[in-house]
Amino acid sequence: MGNILNNIKSPGDIHELDTEELYKLSQEIRTFLIDSVSKTGGHLSSNLGVVELTLSLYKSYNLEKDKIVWDVGHQTYIHKMLSGRKDKFGTLRKYQGLCGFPKRCESKYDAFGAGHSSTSISAAVGIARARDVLKEDFDVVAVIGDGALTGGMALEALNDVGFNKTNLTIVLNDNQMSISKNVGGLSNHLNKLRVGPGYNKLKEDISSTLNGSSIGKVLNNSIHKVKDSIKQLLVPSMFFEGMGIKYIGPIDGHDIDMMNDVLTKAKLINGPVIVHVITQKGRGYEFAEKNPNKYHGVSPFDLESGETNINPKKTYSKVFGDTMIELAENDDRVVAITAAMPDGTGLKEFSKKYPNRFFDVGIAEEHATTLAAGMASAGLKPIFAVYSTFLQRAFDQIIHDVCIQNLPVIFAIDRAGIVGEDGETHQGVFDLSYLSQIPNLKVLAPKHLDELSLMLKWAIKQNGPVAIRYPRGSDCCDEIIPISEINYGKWEKIIEGENVAIIATGKMVQHSLIARRKLLELGYNPTIINATFIKPLDLKMLSELVQKGFNIVTVEDNMVNGGFGSYVLMELNRMGFNGEFRALGFKDEFVPHGDVTNLYKDAGLDPKGIKDCIVEIQE
Repeated sequence: MGNILNNIKSPGDIHELDTEELYKLSQEIRTFLIDSVSKTGGHLSSNLGVVELTLSLYKSYNLEKDKIVWDVGHQTYIHKMLSGRKDKFGTLRKYQGLCGFPKRCESKYDAFGAGHSSTSISAAVGIARARDVLKEDFDVVAVIGDGALTGGMALEALNDVGFNKTNLTIVLNDNQMSISKNVGGLSNHLNKLRVGPGYNKLKEDISSTLNGSSIGKVLNNSIHKVKDSIKQLLVPSMFFEGMGIKYIGPIDGHDIDMMNDVLTKAKLINGPVIVHVITQKGRGYEFAEKNPNKYHGVSPFDLESGETNINPKKTYSKVFGDTMIELAENDDRVVAITAAMPDGTGLKEFSKKYPNRFFDVGIAEEHATTLAAGMASAGLKPIFAVYSTFLQRAFDQIIHDVCIQNLPVIFAIDRAGIVGEDGETHQGVFDLSYLSQIPNLKVLAPKHLDELSLMLKWAIKQNGPVAIRYPRGSDCCDEIIPISEINYGKWEKIIEGENVAIIATGKMVQHSLIARRKLLELGYNPTIINATFIKPLDLKMLSELVQKGFNIVTVEDNMVNGGFGSYVLMELNRMGFNGEFRALGFKDEFVPHGDVTNLYKDAGLDPKGIKDCIVEIQE
């Protein structure tokens, strides 16, 4: 049979393979996947778990016309391999290389872009209804994980598709994990299905028994009520059928024959169908099977030992986690909230030490925000730790439930600015724009690791909402000295210079200091200011700069539109500023995936870009 994977050039090639060849292909895929991701880094565990599932989808559907919509998207590496992109895997998540998520502009087989959770059912319903309106003929499949079902958007879509009876197949990929272990009632419900009596088998047995007698055949004419009663008594969590969605499963997601049989039959059912599939996250690589969370999004690693090649520097997430424990030790009203990201946000140790004050709500940022508001209204001091890109989902709740009521909720916004390899859907470059416009909310950013701890200790004493945004990873400038105290609304003048003032936020202060070294060599000596507070602005310091005739450059790892620089310029105009002004940040376009060095360079936010801007102003 040779190497099957190398001969797969398009989805249709899978249709030519028999079951034995498909299982051989699954092993080749895992070998290739593990080796490739060990070199590039990426999402390993989730992809190892969906090898047979992906092959079954390819076998059962015709991707030249049928549409598969993947949720989140980090489990689509096998899909990409089988749709003509295998030879590009050496560039996975690299600058100008293969994206780690589905992208419509990357391949015609990527039916819908993804990156955030819980979107696939809504998108698939939209595609299916477009098909029906246009009177076209193709099948639509939504693939969603059990963790993603905790997202309210997925439940809204289920309610819609069940009520309106749109023809659609939903594959529930149930591996008991999202990124960290799933939590909540829905997860518990699915666990019961795994270990409980087989509902479908029970139905078949009862129906067979009834049909074996004349009385039973009469009873079978009204069996729907009996079956509904059985469902409610024995499988109370089978709410899918109660919503109007035909349920099949659970079935073994690694059994290709069974998967093909079920998916083929599901296509023939009129109306929406959910196929509940059990898979093992990390399957085929011992280290990932034992610790799937560690290999969810992994850096390059050694194949033999499984150890990642990471410089063990202190990170902002670690500082946050350590400070949270310190705060909790001193105040029993301090509680921590996360939306399925206890490890990534640094709250793992807190969850162990204070389990009764740690709340993982699953993939539900909107709920987490209003939960925090409720806690704050009742006397607790909630800190919601969340990635910048995911907090976008809770914009309405931040305004309506937290800030209008001026409640003391702290938003600890991790991964603010560039995150790199995950690309457009994960770059945290919008938070300053959408947070700065909200009344009552104070917004801060530490320029140094140790300032994060200081800011959290300040924020916990405030009577209103506070947002602290900080980057992924560690510091990049050794000469920087943290401030010793937080003065409300005040900036820090780090270096007094002349002619030009650089006002930078967060980590961009470090880039500005490195740029200053280069500028000194050219005879320029700019003032460097750390905008400790993005909101409120330090109007007194701005006024002093205007009076002294400084040109001003703002630097932020956020979109220029609506960002820090635009607020500074608005105030400068009110003050009668007539000097040169530049706002450095990300332009009006989405920031692609790639290493942060190249992404900062492209945006002119690296030290050289900042230096060049200062030189331009002064020439």
